Order: sequence, then C-alpha cells, then structure tokens
Amino acid sequence: MDKILQMLKLQQKLNDATNGEGWEKGITKNGKLIDWKRCTYLECAELIESYPWKHWKNIEAQPDHENIKIEAVDIWHFIMSQGLEDYKIQNLGTIEDLATHIGNLSNFQSFNKEVTPTTKNNYEQIEVVETLMRTLFCGGSTEKLMEAFIDVAMQSGLNLDSLYKLYVGKNILNQFRQDHGYKEGTYIKIWYGQEDNVTMQKVLEEHPDISPEELYKALEAAYPKG
Repeated sequence: MDKILQMLKLQQKLNDATNGEGWEKGITKNGKLIDWKRCTYLECAELIESYPWKHWKNIEAQPDHENIKIEAVDIWHFIMSQGLEDYKIQNLGTIEDLATHIGNLSNFQSFNKEVTPTTKNNYEQIEVVETLMRTLFCGGSTEKLMEAFIDVAMQSGLNLDSLYKLYVGKNILNQFRQDHGYKEGTYIKIWYGQEDNVTMQKVLEEHPDISPEELYKALEAAYPKG
C-alpha cells in the first residue's frame, strides 16, 4: 500500500507542476483542455501496436515485451490522474482513501505477488487491453478502471514491485522532459539512435538501487548535447 500511495502522490506532484494546481477541473494553467480518458485510450492503442496483430504485415514478428511494459506504465500515469481527478471533483475521498480502495480491488492480491507469465495468446492479451478501453467510456467507476488496468499490467509482465520501479523511473524521465523543453517542442527524444525510455530502462537495470535524484543526474549526463 505504501507503494500505491507514493505513486499517487508522485503523480499528483507531477500534474501540479506540469498543469498547475487545480488541474482536476480539467484545464491546465495554459488554458489547455485535459482529457485523461483520451490520453489513456491512445496509450492503449500504442500498447496494442507492440503486438504483431496485423494479418498483412510482419506476420512472423514477436511482441515487443519491453515496450509493452513501458506502454503499460504510461497508461498507469493517466489512470492514476483520472482517479485523482475523480476523487477530488466527485468528493469521493482523500488520496489515502484512493490508495486504500485500490488495495481492496479483487485482483490486487494477485498483483502483489511474484510475476506469473500469462497463458493468453497475443489476441487474447489485446482483448484484455480493449476491455480497459471499453471501461473508459462505458461509465465504469474509478475502481473498475483501476481493476481493468491491473489485468493489463499483470499480463504485460508487471507486478506491483516492477510497476513501481518503472513508474518511478518514468516519472523522473517525465520531469526531465519537462525541464528540457518537452512542452515547448525543443526536447530531444531520440538519444543516439534510441528512445529516451530505453536509456532510462538501462540505467534502472544497471543500477537497481538508484535513487530518483541519482536517476535524474544519470539522464542529464546521457542527454545529447548541442
């Protein structure tokens, strides 16, 4: 539960810094409309693109398992943001209440155990992602949305511990992006032939106990100059 609460607090802090306090009302400090459901939907589509689902192209290809995990973490950013907005605007409770309710979900105990490889084939896994997409727009509660996400995370090869590790890494990367011109369109996303996500993952793999502050410094050292 500490990890769930910490991730929610990190997401609240990131949203406050990026969008301005009061973002829960659906407008950023720059007057841009916020639509977390649309953000989530499009990230789900990107996750599906990591599977070789096309019957006319690269039919012998394998799923990009590492990117599937990254896309699941990206979805988690937006799912948490939707939950934080719901709880604030609908007066459903505090951030601690949201964390408690996530911990009480029917599939949370399985999520809090060792990773169990999925037995679903590629198409069945895509259907689980599409269930999350339907839940977004079919009036599902915040809790149902979280529950559908956990199903996606587990089949993506993530449990609570690995989600937490990658989330903290991506959270720091997102802060780094904002500090280096992401919103202005000047940020360099491809670092020496690979996406910044890949560099972040490599740093985490090589230094599993790295602190958020140290990770930020490592990204700064690796960022393309000039």
